[in-house]
Amino acid sequence: MSGLLYRLGHLCARHRLPVFVCWVILGIGIVAVTNSVGEPTSNNLVLDGTGSTNAQQLLDDNLPNQANGSNPVVMEAPNGKVTSGKNKQAIQATAKSLRNAPHVIKAVSPFSSQAENAISKDKRIAYISVVLDLSQGDLNEDQANAVIDAEAPATRAGLTVATGGYLGQEVSKPSTANSTLIGLAAAVVILLVSFGSAAAMPLPIVTALLAAAVGVSAIGLLGNLIEVPTVAPTLGVMLALGVGIDYSLFIVNRYRAFLDSGVPVAEAIPRASATAGSSVVFAGTTVMIALIALSVAGISLVTVLGFTAAIAVLVAVLAANTLLPAILALLGERIHKFRLPSIRTRPTGDGPYGWARWAQGIGRRPVLAVAAPVAVLAVLAIPMLHLELGQQDNGEFSKSTTIRQAYDLMAKGFGVGYNGPFLIAVDFGSKPAHPDQKKLQQLQQQEKQQEQQAEDAAVQQATEQLIAEGVPEDEAQEEAEQQVAANPPAPTPKQQQQQQQANQEEAFLKTSASDPRLVKLENKISKTKGVKAVSQAKVNKSGSTAVFTVVATTAPSADATVDLVEHLRSTVIPNAVKGTTLTAYVGGQTASYIDLADRIGDKLPLVIGTVILLCFVLFLLAFRSLVISLQAAIMDLVAVGAAYGVLTFVFQDGHGATLLGLNGASPIVSYVPLLMFAILFGLSMDYQVFVLSRIHEHYNETGDHRESVIRGLALGARVVATAAAIMICVFTSFVINGNPVVKQFGLGLGVSTLIDAIVALIATPAILLLAGRATWWLPGWLSRLLPRIDIEGERGPGGSEPTAATPPSPAGGPAK
Repeated sequence: MSGLLYRLGHLCARHRLPVFVCWVILGIGIVAVTNSVGEPTSNNLVLDGTGSTNAQQLLDDNLPNQANGSNPVVMEAPNGKVTSGKNKQAIQATAKSLRNAPHVIKAVSPFSSQAENAISKDKRIAYISVVLDLSQGDLNEDQANAVIDAEAPATRAGLTVATGGYLGQEVSKPSTANSTLIGLAAAVVILLVSFGSAAAMPLPIVTALLAAAVGVSAIGLLGNLIEVPTVAPTLGVMLALGVGIDYSLFIVNRYRAFLDSGVPVAEAIPRASATAGSSVVFAGTTVMIALIALSVAGISLVTVLGFTAAIAVLVAVLAANTLLPAILALLGERIHKFRLPSIRTRPTGDGPYGWARWAQGIGRRPVLAVAAPVAVLAVLAIPMLHLELGQQDNGEFSKSTTIRQAYDLMAKGFGVGYNGPFLIAVDFGSKPAHPDQKKLQQLQQQEKQQEQQAEDAAVQQATEQLIAEGVPEDEAQEEAEQQVAANPPAPTPKQQQQQQQANQEEAFLKTSASDPRLVKLENKISKTKGVKAVSQAKVNKSGSTAVFTVVATTAPSADATVDLVEHLRSTVIPNAVKGTTLTAYVGGQTASYIDLADRIGDKLPLVIGTVILLCFVLFLLAFRSLVISLQAAIMDLVAVGAAYGVLTFVFQDGHGATLLGLNGASPIVSYVPLLMFAILFGLSMDYQVFVLSRIHEHYNETGDHRESVIRGLALGARVVATAAAIMICVFTSFVINGNPVVKQFGLGLGVSTLIDAIVALIATPAILLLAGRATWWLPGWLSRLLPRIDIEGERGPGGSEPTAATPPSPAGGPAK
């Protein structure tokens, strides 16, 4: 690998201008193409074998217009009521406008007979139910905006309008611009302090920005071919900037060390590529392998998230090994220009101060250096014991987004459960749905009896009046019957209301929705604790399938809602359909996220086991040491526990959540810990590789184990600490993002990076010191089986003969 990268670095340096121009053209071109074709994203929650997916498939096949559920367009009257003349007219005009919008199948006005409880009790809030012919996975931002534009009549009338459902989610993607600027500003300061040169500082940032532009645009283009999760582009930006700056930092740092040791520019660039570049390739490859390994979970959303994140890392690795050598060649020895007079740096780590003293301190107290961080990490991991996987909480989005505004209005007007209704999909099996003839006949007979009683009462009243007027009784009876037959009495208001209800019930009983089996199921569910409302079912023409909605009393992300779904599936529905041919599934977005959390919870041990095994194998290949491989795997597990514990403490338990812009405790989105683990593993590999490769290099040169650990740590610690500081700033800057999922990724990855750095700079070298020369032991049979991998240029540029690929260590002093 080092020989190949040596030649690649030499080629890029020699053709520096064409390489640089090609990268710029690629960046501008791919961004332009992506902007022109769009960046569609969606959250594919299809999970084979789950109740939500079974419901979705059943409705797709038999009731496609109901399969996607509805999207509420919520309106509030700032003054007066929504039922008043002007407001009512605006809402009706909006419903008509929405019906004419592209991809809208139906828009049910709250004043329509089809609407069910679509006007709040105080008549200040109402909503239009919008049904689209596009699923959440098919809808893109342009299509969503085209529908939302049709809400103009209500907006012009002064009503407060907000769009919920997956329609509102599609356009509620908070910008990453502020987070990116803050992260870059922090990187500028850290790089200035690290390099001590204003000329060197921009190199990692320029490289990372171009890599981020290409990588994130590639993810956007991919969204036109497959379903890319909504959070994928933001996660791509975080990773591309973080690893892009870090990888470039490692190479620039090694390049400057070569220059300081007297190596000319033309040779320093390819040597930096062959040494630090090899570590970058190895570290980046481990991150990508960990991310791609997420596919073992068999969950489409997680697999695509891992794949798209791997794309961002791949582009960062390519930029660091091609674009950066070209920029270094363009800059040459001018990299030391514009030095900051107050900052003196020792890129090699030599000297009695700074990281050399740090390494010597760990060498004197290795037991404490292992025990202290492990104890701290163990304490941090305690909250993980009650970690629960949940779903995205739209109530935690920024108040500037339409999805959050719709959430608040629905909760205010109707109840928080209306923000995530369940869809109950019913399969009638071998006996199709049919009207309830028995009840229909009873109702019709009852109506006839009531009509006869009303007629008899009218005849009796007329007879008594005629008798009072002196008409003989037998004649009065006959005359009264004739009068009532000619002029039936007008019904009273109460009778009119009763007749209207009877007509509605009769119309319902004539439909398949009155099937006694279906009505029993609805009644059982409506009486379940935690259920606020159940809608009337809709049955397809063949009577094979029905669907109705269930609204919970609690928020979609609440634990009580999860318990309700599980109770409906395990007890209520089975008891209600027992002895019938019916099969019922609980679906809808809320149920889909609950199923996703369950599936991820089931697969998380498999993914962790797979990645830890990969960690062990990769370290074994890289360093040919059982001790190093075992400690890496074990420390990864400890670090994961600590990172999960912090995430649980802050988000799930709500400690300090308000400082992050949240209202309080918020569920941890199910796929965040899974992605976090893969990325944490990759970053841990990065930092350990950069420290261990220096230790390994010195051990091969001197054979002195203790001195190699201390010396290698002193040489590698500074650049790892700088890289970690940058990564932490980049990740945590995304905490200010309005998307609660991005906040979780930002804090989680920031904490993970800090933990990785602590492990690499304290625990790992201390463990090696305690292990002594046994660190490098490997059974002979295993040594013969394992291929030899050259991690950081221990072989020469040609890949065969040993060479001074590592710069001689100067006695100290500032960089020139």
